[in-house]
Amino acid sequence: MKKLINTPTTYVEDVLKGLVAAHPGLVLDGESGRVVRRAAGASPGKVGIASGGGSGHLPLFTGYVGEGLLTTCSIGNVFEGPNLASCMEAIRLADGGTGVLVLFGNYGGDRMNFSMASEMLEDEGIRTRTVLGTDDIASAGPEDAAKRRGVAGLIYAYKIAGAAAEAGRDLDAVAAIAQKAVDHTRTIGVALSSCQVPGAAAPNFQIADDEIEMGMGIHGEPGIWRGKLKTAAELVEEMLERLLAELPQVHGKRVSLLVNGLGATPLDELFIIYGEAARRLAAAGYTLVQPLVGNYVTSMEMAGMSLSLIALDPELEALLAAPASCPFWKVQ
Repeated sequence: MKKLINTPTTYVEDVLKGLVAAHPGLVLDGESGRVVRRAAGASPGKVGIASGGGSGHLPLFTGYVGEGLLTTCSIGNVFEGPNLASCMEAIRLADGGTGVLVLFGNYGGDRMNFSMASEMLEDEGIRTRTVLGTDDIASAGPEDAAKRRGVAGLIYAYKIAGAAAEAGRDLDAVAAIAQKAVDHTRTIGVALSSCQVPGAAAPNFQIADDEIEMGMGIHGEPGIWRGKLKTAAELVEEMLERLLAELPQVHGKRVSLLVNGLGATPLDELFIIYGEAARRLAAAGYTLVQPLVGNYVTSMEMAGMSLSLIALDPELEALLAAPASCPFWKVQ
């Protein structure tokens, strides 16, 4: 696959330099050179929120650093978790004196390094709480929900926790509302084609031109089934059926829907998907609140999309609607 890069070895650094150059509200910091933070720094007296993960998923993870969202974010190599040093730096730089919520996707390397970083920084007097995104229903069954991966639905937790921190809630309260957001969110995706890591000799996986894979992860993890391409209506029908079977029920059946592109799917097609989903949700008695359509969590140039639903009670809905601003998402 052709890529507009300099060299594979400088790929991440070049991306980060360009990101902060284009967005003056962000700064690249830390001795590791792998931490993006708000230019204004941590807010004194307010809980900080640190996240992190592998490169190759923009806007996730670093693209959500901003007011009312993340305070800092550490980044690893493409599809690799951030190293221990950058995790520690991200937490330190997020601390405004009242503790840090560490909020990231449920992946082994990320868990290991953020856990070690949190333990080491507790010795320095920095209080932390950890919440993991686990919204990918295709990655484990309901009985093993704690083992599920975090994918596009993680941004709902970013937004809701960020609003709670901005409102002055304490560390335990911010962690609790972040966990509530995770518990109310479900995601499933479908892949049409593979991506290719810079410098790799071949795509991450092979899929025939007339095939799709339901439930494939954002790194190419195996999904639920692989078969012939279906219509948008057929795919949405199955995806919503799976999501709604697990979505927590809240009074009023108010939900936010995220139609997320994985990197190579045109916006035209994402709006076709949204139209199909919105019609079915309305017919099932759901009210859509603050829907999102676009590339929010990608996988390089993978073609495909994911659907995320968050069930909204009044508390979650108010926090989702609170003002926030980052390079890729503004709520006013």
